[in-house]
Amino acid sequence: MKIYEIPKDASEELQKKVADLLMGQMESIGRENAYELLMESIRLTLEPHSSAHIFVAEEKGDILGAAFLNIGISLTHGGRYIWLNDLYVHQEHRQQGIAKKLLLKIIYWAEHNGIKGIELETGISNAATKALYNSLGFYDVVSKRYGFRF
Repeated sequence: MKIYEIPKDASEELQKKVADLLMGQMESIGRENAYELLMESIRLTLEPHSSAHIFVAEEKGDILGAAFLNIGISLTHGGRYIWLNDLYVHQEHRQQGIAKKLLLKIIYWAEHNGIKGIELETGISNAATKALYNSLGFYDVVSKRYGFRF
């Protein structure tokens, strides 16, 4: 299995494979125009000066998992940090360590690119995911996240 960051010049085929995978997550959310939204987000991520990145787990040409993140600047971190927007593994390939491999790749990449921390959000009742994050040194941060959509 190969874990890597999608390059800024990724082929249309690779972009579609990532969007196809992430549709599994978007369908559970129930967003209208989900595929178009995914393709636009991937396109924006791949722009030359984008602060967003996509890492994927690929095996035999199939994308089995993906992580989408943004780099921001934080006063509390004292510099650049990662907000991990999404970490998704295809349902047929879960419980095989793919999410952990993606996270380890992101942690390694972050350490070597001057990133001061990683933040994310997960569901309160998602015990397996919380156990994964805790096993890698993540810790609970008490907060309430708010959103605003145009």
